[in-house]
Amino acid sequence: MNDKVAPLLKPRSDLGIRTLSSVAMMSVAIVAIWLGGYTFMGLVIAVGLGVFFEFTKLVLGFTRSPLARIFWLLGGLGYVGLACFTLMLFSAPFFGMTPAILLIAGVIGTDVGAYFAGRSIGGAKIAPRISPSKTWSGLFGGMMGAGLMMVVIQAGIFAFRGGNAGDGDVYLAYGWFRLMLTGAALAVVAQMGDFFESWMKRRAGVKDSGRLIPGHGGLFDRTDGLIAVAFAAGVVTLFQSVAGS
Repeated sequence: MNDKVAPLLKPRSDLGIRTLSSVAMMSVAIVAIWLGGYTFMGLVIAVGLGVFFEFTKLVLGFTRSPLARIFWLLGGLGYVGLACFTLMLFSAPFFGMTPAILLIAGVIGTDVGAYFAGRSIGGAKIAPRISPSKTWSGLFGGMMGAGLMMVVIQAGIFAFRGGNAGDGDVYLAYGWFRLMLTGAALAVVAQMGDFFESWMKRRAGVKDSGRLIPGHGGLFDRTDGLIAVAFAAGVVTLFQSVAGS
């Protein structure tokens, strides 16, 4: 008697769902950026409200005392609120959308550079207890990716305008090399935002901040780096405003 063992079924890949979700998210973001104005501001407000809702759920998952919850929720309101305000400020007519586009492009460049460097090089982990997949090579790849992406996008904006500079063009103040350095610093902040959200999820005992986006989790999962970068940019802008007044 021959007993045949049924082959183990391979888990279904969610690559297709993730790809479709990514295309949908990118399409919405591109249309909002292209239209600018109230359309972009409306998207920022909607995403910000969703992120704060997920932030609240995570806080309720790892805090017990009312005082701790109030502290975390007020902190989250300031964190997400300032980030959203900065993105809307940077999209105002005075800036011509350029700073907002560069922030978003820098975060995308960070993710792309970190992914390819981390997968191809690997190496030592940064903080395996918080985020096991993040490596030092990925961080440096993200820094290079962010800088290159910001330079390329800025060059594209400049070319689209026929070589005419507009309000908010970063290269006027920093130059291409300093824009690369700005992108590298942006990547570090974006990774810190990623670690912060991962730490919150681990404390709350969940894998994702939500289930809104098929194959990607929640809004906070997708925007953790951008929220951190926009918040940091807002803090710098406020400091410059106070110091200059």
